[in-house]
Amino acid sequence: MTTRIELHEILCDILGNKNAYFQPPETLKMKYPAIRYSRYDIYTRRADDMLYNDMTAYQITVIDPNPDSEIVDKVKRLPYCSFDRHYEADNLNHDVFTLYV
Repeated sequence: MTTRIELHEILCDILGNKNAYFQPPETLKMKYPAIRYSRYDIYTRRADDMLYNDMTAYQITVIDPNPDSEIVDKVKRLPYCSFDRHYEADNLNHDVFTLYV
């Protein structure tokens, strides 16, 4: 995957629905289970004063009422993906990952 749109399609495929949200506004009522994601960082490597490698990092949050969500297992298997943390809020489980594209 090389673009955010391709990432969005992959996340929708993992969910099995269209409940993947890119930088959703606070007023949007999400349907669960869902994935919320946003750009987090841009990793760059330079040599000889030239950029030779860059990757965009996205923070991906799987939100599911089920604490044993299969979605978490699917997301953690994505290339260049690492688990960051888990927390619970509003009776929903949140699993946060960093994914480099």
